[in-house]
Amino acid sequence: MELSIGKALNAGLRAAMENDPKVLLLGEDIGRLGGVFRVTDGLQKDFGDQRVMDTPLAESAILGASVGLAYRGFRPVVEIQFDGFVYPAYDQIVNQVARVRFRSEGAVAMPIVIRIPYGGGIGAVEHHSESPEAQFVMTPGLTVVSPSTPHDAYWMIQQAIASDDPVVFLEPKQRYWDISEVGDAAGLGLHESRVVRSGDDVTVVGYGPVVKTCLQAADEADVSAEVIDLRSLSPLDLDPVFESVRRTGRVVVVHEAARTLGLGAELATRITQECFYSLEAPVQRVTGYDLPYPPCRVEHDHLPSVERILDAVAVTGEF
Repeated sequence: MELSIGKALNAGLRAAMENDPKVLLLGEDIGRLGGVFRVTDGLQKDFGDQRVMDTPLAESAILGASVGLAYRGFRPVVEIQFDGFVYPAYDQIVNQVARVRFRSEGAVAMPIVIRIPYGGGIGAVEHHSESPEAQFVMTPGLTVVSPSTPHDAYWMIQQAIASDDPVVFLEPKQRYWDISEVGDAAGLGLHESRVVRSGDDVTVVGYGPVVKTCLQAADEADVSAEVIDLRSLSPLDLDPVFESVRRTGRVVVVHEAARTLGLGAELATRITQECFYSLEAPVQRVTGYDLPYPPCRVEHDHLPSVERILDAVAVTGEF
C-alpha cells in the first residue's frame, strides 16, 4: 500500500495499540485534534481518552508521568509537539529515562518512545525547526532513530514501541507528506542502516530529512554516487558505510543540524579511523550552519541542498 510518512506513522501506532493494550499515547493536542501534523488523527476516537491522552502544555510533566507509567508496566508513547519544545523535558529524559536501566542494574525496563517532529523546511517560526539529535545521541542509555520513508516510519515506530529501552524517535517533519510504498515486512532491524542507491565513485551518507536530498544529488551527479540511509543514529550501524568507503575512497556526510559537534563530526572520525588507507580525500560534511535556525524566508539557504552536496562531491577530488 502507498502511504505518506504521516499516515504510515498513524497506521503503525494503530497497529501497536491493537497488538498491546499497554501502549498509551500522551501529548499536547494529540487526542481530539489528532496532533499538529495529524499523526494521531482518529486514535482517541477508536481507543478512548484513557489510551490517547491530551496533556497540559508541560513537557517535563509529560515525561515524568510517562516514567511512572513505564514503571507500572505500560508502554507510553510521548509526542513532543515540535523539536524546540523538548528542552523543558530534557532533564527528565537524560536524568531519568536514560538512566533507569543502568540505575537498576537491568532490573527495570523503561519502554518509552519519545516522538519528536524535527528539522526545517516547512516555513515555521523559531523553536519549530530545530535538529537536536546530537544532544540525545551523546546521552548513554537512549536509542535514537529517524525514518526517511513511509515504509520505515510504519515499521520502525512499531519496533521502537516493542523495545524495552527508551527510544527517541525523530520524525522529519518536512517529509510527512512524502508518499511511497509500505511493504508487508520491516526487512531491517531498528538499528540497521541501509544502502538506498548503489554507486562506485563516492559515498553519500545521510539520515531523516536529507536522504531524499542526497538521492536527488546522486541523480544529478556526473559520477556514480552510493547513498546510505543511517536510520539509527544511536547505536550506529556503520559496517555498510565502511564497506562502501573502502570501495569508493570518497565520502560526503549530510545533516541539517549545525556543523560543530554534529553527528557528521563523529561519522567523519570513525570513517577516518576505520578507512584511512582507503580514503582518496578528506571526509566532506554538508550541514546546517553554526547559527540559530534562521527566519523561514532564508531557511533554504541554511539547509543542505542538492547544489551544496554536489559541490562537496566535487571537492573530494578528480575522478
